[in-house]
Amino acid sequence: HLQIRPPSAWMGTCPRPTVRNLSPTLQTRSLGFRATLTLGWGQMISPSLFFISMPSEILLKILSYLDAVSLLCIGCVNKRFYHLANDNMIWLKIYSFFLPKRTNWKAKSVDEAAVSMNLTTLQDRESGYWKKEYIVKQITTGKTGITQLLKPINAYTGLPLKTKEAIKASGLGWVIVLKDRNGKEYAMEQVEILFNDTSVTLFWYGTSWPCLTSLSALELFGVTPLFFDRGKVHLKNGLLRRRSIIAQYNLSNLTKASKMIGFDTLVQLYSLNPGLLLGLWKKGNEIAFVMASLHYHHLLERSTLGSATTQYVLPPHKPILDDIDPKYGLHGYQLHIDMHSGGHAYMCGTFRNLFCRKEYIRNGYLRLSVVSYKNNSQHLPLVGKAGFFWKTDVFEGINSFMMDVTVLDEAGKPFWCFSAPVFMKASSEPDCFYDCMGPSYCLNYVDSDGKVCVKLVGMEEPKEYYIVSMVLYVSTKKVNSWYGTNY
Repeated sequence: HLQIRPPSAWMGTCPRPTVRNLSPTLQTRSLGFRATLTLGWGQMISPSLFFISMPSEILLKILSYLDAVSLLCIGCVNKRFYHLANDNMIWLKIYSFFLPKRTNWKAKSVDEAAVSMNLTTLQDRESGYWKKEYIVKQITTGKTGITQLLKPINAYTGLPLKTKEAIKASGLGWVIVLKDRNGKEYAMEQVEILFNDTSVTLFWYGTSWPCLTSLSALELFGVTPLFFDRGKVHLKNGLLRRRSIIAQYNLSNLTKASKMIGFDTLVQLYSLNPGLLLGLWKKGNEIAFVMASLHYHHLLERSTLGSATTQYVLPPHKPILDDIDPKYGLHGYQLHIDMHSGGHAYMCGTFRNLFCRKEYIRNGYLRLSVVSYKNNSQHLPLVGKAGFFWKTDVFEGINSFMMDVTVLDEAGKPFWCFSAPVFMKASSEPDCFYDCMGPSYCLNYVDSDGKVCVKLVGMEEPKEYYIVSMVLYVSTKKVNSWYGTNY
């Protein structure tokens, strides 16, 4: 407790306050710094006067006992605290103590040039120099550890084997930002996360959604702590987190411009590319929840290496030319496909040695047959009742779920990857061969790199679906740019 005597006490006109009737409080917040001194006789001292009157030497001494995170928060109070919290002497001390804990160097060899710098050399550096050096070192060290986790590769998917572990180690999370037509933003933290075979599914739900008719856009961000060793600290204010934009979605005229792929008695489902699912209440047509499915391929790069306004751009692929193989780029493909929803896997499989004959290159696509309706041994069942799960209930009506596709080239490198909501609809082209078995359905997905066409048959006994045909159509433009060919 602080003991402060009012001016009247100095003149003898007021009794001296005691510790009992003095109740000072000091409150700090990550978005700012607020100090309130309340005296027993009801007088309040202005926080600005209290701190402005304190000499900088004393404040620097106090700040020297704080850690890096606290210093960054203090620096957001005002201009004076910002400059004080950038003091090179304080940050050099933090920088020097950081290195031995993160490396195998001996204490005496820890950046000796930095530790032995005299005051004159420190003054030559601009304010905040060692703060920047410390932050860069922290980020670099954290990324090095994450990179090591991503080195082992899964032989079936061609993707990093420990993506889940890397996400948790980096403290990576995701937020959506809803923007209204007046420019106001509403940030929503992820509520739930599910790790699948080759993707991660994210959920946002609650009761405090803004009015849908006032919204113009939705943005999806990856967020990571500024310091990787603070990954377990949940900082919702965003001061100590970095944002990387992953995707932007237009919410204007949502119900007219987007495709409804499912429903139940309460909610309708709308699909937005890439990989976003929006649940709207039937009554009132307002947001019930948001679901996003993100494929593991370059997920950490897309979620961490972009900025708040610019998406991360993958480095251009350099084709490896082959003048010997006349069918180069037409064979050796591998498909890993996963159909799932809410932790329920309906089908997961790997298909190797996919190829296309030159005569099957038509309309700008290579045709890769995965499951042939003529070969009964290739037919695959969907396990369980297909449909999106929301909390504990499965949606009724149109059968829909998430589909993750990973296509590898002949070298085993990811060639075409996506994760997206899909739905089955009654086939408009009945097949006489399968009509006797049950109703037929089709499932289609299209993007700039290719198409996926699946045909299914619904069986009455037992009540399940069978995949009787699956074909990948890969864009010749994609193949030519990848292999340097000219199909």
